[in-house]
Amino acid sequence: MITPVLLCGGSGTRLWPVSRKSYPKQFSQLVGPLSLFQASAERLSGPGFGAPVILTGDPFRFIVTEQLARIEQAPRAILIEPDGRNTAPAILAAALWLARDDPGALMLVAPSDHVIPDPGAFRAAIEGGASQAAAGRIVTFGIIPTRPDTGYGYLELEPGARIDADTPQPLAGFVEKPDAAHAARMLQDGRFLWNAGIFLLRADTAIDAFRTHAPALHEAVAASVAAARSDLGFTRLDPGAWDAVEDISIDYAIMEKARDLVVMPYPHGWDDLGSWDAVWNAGGPDDLGNVCSDRTHAIDCHGTLLRSEAEGTELVGIGLQDIIAVAMPDAVLVAHKSQAQRVKEAVTAMTARGIDQANAFPRAHRPWGWFEHLATGERFQVKRIVVNPGAALSLQAHHHRAEHWIVVAGTAEVTVGDKMQLISENQSIYVPLGVVHRLRNPGKLPMVLIEVQTGAYLGEDDIIRYEDLYARD
Repeated sequence: MITPVLLCGGSGTRLWPVSRKSYPKQFSQLVGPLSLFQASAERLSGPGFGAPVILTGDPFRFIVTEQLARIEQAPRAILIEPDGRNTAPAILAAALWLARDDPGALMLVAPSDHVIPDPGAFRAAIEGGASQAAAGRIVTFGIIPTRPDTGYGYLELEPGARIDADTPQPLAGFVEKPDAAHAARMLQDGRFLWNAGIFLLRADTAIDAFRTHAPALHEAVAASVAAARSDLGFTRLDPGAWDAVEDISIDYAIMEKARDLVVMPYPHGWDDLGSWDAVWNAGGPDDLGNVCSDRTHAIDCHGTLLRSEAEGTELVGIGLQDIIAVAMPDAVLVAHKSQAQRVKEAVTAMTARGIDQANAFPRAHRPWGWFEHLATGERFQVKRIVVNPGAALSLQAHHHRAEHWIVVAGTAEVTVGDKMQLISENQSIYVPLGVVHRLRNPGKLPMVLIEVQTGAYLGEDDIIRYEDLYARD
């Protein structure tokens, strides 16, 4: 049995404005009907696979559980990192957690934001490497390159190894992201694979490798796992011990130092969606090279990506060539495909200027559901709030604002002061400034309401929580 270990704590910015720090790309539906995280979980499920172990950050823990529930999966564990420290500490934490019950547990470590169009072929590749991993070797997966890409690291096979083999091949070494000339030479050489960052190994193999090559990291992560505590079904790694954990990738910490590594060549299609031009390619361009989402229109366009994520916003492209245009409710990106890798520069610049759109997603996800801003002005703002069935907001009060709630779908159980009542569709209620209140959805369908806030200060930090189902401060 193989335990999938899914890494989904990243906060990638290269797919801004769809991917942001508060809601990164792995949780978005960039290609197909599922999020990248859901597609990864489904790909590593079924016969031969156990329930997944998830590594993520505190802001995403309820998003993880909600998205898994939508595809009817239950995790074996969700480990919460106090803060992201790259892939090496996350992988070691998973290995240590699994080894408590079974030191020889076979674990398949995979990022949760990759696109692999043929899940059956990928599962077959995993099976092809399982025997060597079970025997104590580290099996990494290399993608047979289709172009001299400078955005990936590479894996070099030993002389005589076969790039088209269906069994693991001996690995000579790792190559950092190359320049264009070096990438072209490696493609022509035929012994180099893209480094997918996917690994198959036993838990005790991973632990031994860290003890040997990164003893200080092993000590700090082991202390954090040993002092971990359970919280609402999540496992929180100890933050005090985690402070001593180095920020380092698995390649630097272990893989480039270990010996006797093998690589499983994979030829059936893969992409890490590291930029918008990659999303364009994965989206399946039409005969004119265009990829268009709903609410978009391409007129005399070629090689162009048009994507509208804003309800009620139609995006029209006329006479465009190799352009990326992405519209969100609060931000728009327009770039030439050749400049797609520079989106991160724009996010850095906006962050430096304190612009909210750089990192904050327009739809704010919460354990109970989500909300979004509809209008904002001096001393008022209007939100749409969606509360999941059976979920409830905290028992709370505000120092600086009053709230008016109008239910537009479903039924709300509303507590204001010492009075509780049910508010149905087309009914409203007023929550005065400073009064303790709570909102709950007692129904079986999502409840939707419009909230109008009025007051001198309308920030999200104007909240006093007296009681909370989700153990938030």
